[in-house]
Amino acid sequence: MSNHDNKFNVRTARPQTIGGALGGLIKIFGVRASDSDLVARWDEIMGADIASVARLAAIKKNRDNTFNVVLRPAVPAYALQLSYRSEEIIQKINKYFGYNAVSKISFRK
Repeated sequence: MSNHDNKFNVRTARPQTIGGALGGLIKIFGVRASDSDLVARWDEIMGADIASVARLAAIKKNRDNTFNVVLRPAVPAYALQLSYRSEEIIQKINKYFGYNAVSKISFRK
């Protein structure tokens, strides 16, 4: 536990939200939480090529603990390109969570 002590002592320039502080702790300990963790780590999960053209618009949790993910393309013309890559996006999210977390991806303009 002593190798994590230095990360707890780092102060930020501004006050953090509780979600931001917990997200930092989750990252330190390697635990993946929920859909809020997906939002906070979108750029890291997707990589620069997808994250630069798509943002999360909505996430709906289903009763079976899977998610319906809605993406908003940076430019409406990217919607078609993203639809071709939807399987890749699903695989990246599922790999991050460690199970088949995504049941559906849709796009909003």
